[in-house]
Amino acid sequence: MSTLPVVDTRQDMRLVPAALACWLAALTGLLLGWWAALATGLTSAALAALVLWRVRDRPRARSAAAALLTLGLLAAGPVAWRIRDAQQDELRAVAAEGLPATLRVAVAERPKPVRSAGYADRQAGARSVVLAADVLTASADGRPVPSSGRVLLLAPVAQWASLLPGKEVAVTGLLMPPRGSDLTVAVLSVRGPPGEPGPAPWWQRAAAGLRTGLHDLCQVLPDEPAGLLPGLVLGDTSALSPRVEQEFVTAGLAHLTAVSGGNLAVVCGAVLLLLRLLRLGPRLSATAAGACLAGFLVLVGPEPSVLRAGVMAAVALLALALGRRGSALPALAFAVCLLVVADPAMATDFGFALSVCATAGLVLLAPRWAGALVRRGVPPGFADGLAIPLAAFLVTAPVLAGMAGSVSLVSVLANILAAPVVAPATVLGVLATLTGPWWPGAGKVLVHLADPEARWLITVARHGARAPGAVITWPGGWLGGLLAAAVLGVLVLAARHRRVRVLMAVLVVGALLVFVPVKVLAPGWPPRNWAAVECDVGQGDAVVLATASPGRAVVVDTGPEPGPVDECLNRLGVDRIPLLVLSHLHADHIGGLTSVFDGRAVGGIAVGPGRAPEWAWRQVAAEAARQAVPLVELSPGERLEWPGLSLDVLGPRYVPSHSPGQQDGTTINNSSVVLRADTPAGRILLTGDVELAAQADLLADIGDLRAEVLKVPHHGSRYSLPSFLAAVAPRVAMVSVGAGNTYGHPNKSTLDTLAALGARVTRTDVDGDTAVVAGAAIARRGEPRGPPRR
Repeated sequence: MSTLPVVDTRQDMRLVPAALACWLAALTGLLLGWWAALATGLTSAALAALVLWRVRDRPRARSAAAALLTLGLLAAGPVAWRIRDAQQDELRAVAAEGLPATLRVAVAERPKPVRSAGYADRQAGARSVVLAADVLTASADGRPVPSSGRVLLLAPVAQWASLLPGKEVAVTGLLMPPRGSDLTVAVLSVRGPPGEPGPAPWWQRAAAGLRTGLHDLCQVLPDEPAGLLPGLVLGDTSALSPRVEQEFVTAGLAHLTAVSGGNLAVVCGAVLLLLRLLRLGPRLSATAAGACLAGFLVLVGPEPSVLRAGVMAAVALLALALGRRGSALPALAFAVCLLVVADPAMATDFGFALSVCATAGLVLLAPRWAGALVRRGVPPGFADGLAIPLAAFLVTAPVLAGMAGSVSLVSVLANILAAPVVAPATVLGVLATLTGPWWPGAGKVLVHLADPEARWLITVARHGARAPGAVITWPGGWLGGLLAAAVLGVLVLAARHRRVRVLMAVLVVGALLVFVPVKVLAPGWPPRNWAAVECDVGQGDAVVLATASPGRAVVVDTGPEPGPVDECLNRLGVDRIPLLVLSHLHADHIGGLTSVFDGRAVGGIAVGPGRAPEWAWRQVAAEAARQAVPLVELSPGERLEWPGLSLDVLGPRYVPSHSPGQQDGTTINNSSVVLRADTPAGRILLTGDVELAAQADLLADIGDLRAEVLKVPHHGSRYSLPSFLAAVAPRVAMVSVGAGNTYGHPNKSTLDTLAALGARVTRTDVDGDTAVVAGAAIARRGEPRGPPRR
């Protein structure tokens, strides 16, 4: 979110029509075709010429019309021409055919990792990167293709993550047509490493060294603050855990980890404050702050969000150097014009729209609201702290609603709580980055000083994300954005009248009493006397088995990523786990291991005889050592007992003797620990991901497999023996499966077999968390998680 100095003065509106016309021309050109940009620009220029002719004696109107005329002609000329070049680039036509191609490109941005949750033997994390590059030469299907456009590369993370902007490389892959409305002419799917790499500019190498140095310094901190601090300072979220990243999004704090005008305002503001204390003049101060701005932009990299924030901050500094007070809005309008003319693709960028809207809100609304609060007796500092995030939320909510199809209701409060520590953390992080290479000891001290601020932000985001109703769904796309804007506009206009404000307050209170879920006022989850809960953790498994002691439960599997299982355990009030069982070592069963320990006492981790995949075994062993809990192996025939709960280990009956590196996914699934739990609600059979061979072994070796509740094997896949399901004869069949998964789970034939046996089937992708209570009755929480992130 870009911000500019907020001052409570009348703003100059003369450049606003020109900025809107330029933006509209580029937007229509990208969405409809280059001719639309030409028509919009010429229409704006014609209207401006008419105004110039009609208002000869009004200087302010003439200057506004002159600016509109100039920008209209620019939109009709250079902007429309650039859009035409991109839309008619020959490589775009070749990409539509899906041909193999070899390109020589210049890297334009730092690679961005594409993260995904773990599944089977694939570890969670980034497997590929996305990076923009400018084409230097191109050939497709053995023939040269004239092109000077921009392409998007999808490449392996291991070989491409360290590539620096400005580096020239040769690349071979499969062309695909671009998605979205921007200036990208093609997408190239790359399999191999970059070829014939040239040298990166020296300043990019120096910046990369500083960024690496900050990561190294942060290793003295715990994992979550160590991953967050580079994100706050440099927008580098490569080490940020997926759990914290998602919590920041839910709580409306994601803008803090994307370098924007906020970061630049903090850095340049700190420099200006220091120079003001030294009694230097505004021009010298602005020049020094501009030099720091340029250095900071090189440090964080030439990302579009960084460049647009840099241009806006540079224009604001220029206004300061010229002694123009109250010029924030003209500076914003000029920055919009400059950015759209330089890069028309900005016009369709949601981040650009968010930056402009947020800055406009801070310029036009926040000072007035802060002044109104001060007049009502609110201290000035508190008034600014309330007005700024409220104004930013109000003007960005329509854009966010249309972009994400949801609205964060905790965003304003979360930003108010986060605001006091953002600037200190950013300044300390920048100082550590610059100091570390020359004086590592001082760098570590600065990082330690920033640790409490980072922890506070994580705490705010975590509690905000956990708040009931933190995010509400909303229609997406243009319609949703316009609907949100209309609703907010009506509310703002209505709030200007005292009686309407009182009526609105009464309606809000009434809505809270009627529509807020009952569980918020009188928690209805978990149900009384629950015996087991299948947690909704997406495409993975996590089961919680209650004991007779409140807050004490056994956990079987932890889902594919940290966060969901932790939220489930919090909802159940579990703070003591005498045993954590991992049925097998696939990623969708162990990915949430670390978050189970968050604020809970764990007695030990139990596994089966399988040790594959090797990376997962190393990860589990390392976590057990780090948490100082015993790691034990379960064997068939063992019985484990706690008050109100007992577990019989039924399998695996057979584990292959060959090395872990040679075991495929089916072999690992068949080595799952199989448990039968005796609970007050009846017997529950927990099957992990056992497939056909392991189910046959259980049928042959176990005389009585009957259970009232079955945790359906392998997310309800087709690899289930009808005879096995018939031998269990469950009254309830629980399927743990992720919404929108691409694996075909659960399989229709398996569901049909269970239905024919008379089982009541529950699914976490439909029902959310699902509890078993006395008499094998079922209670559903009914808030399933969305589709897995890709």
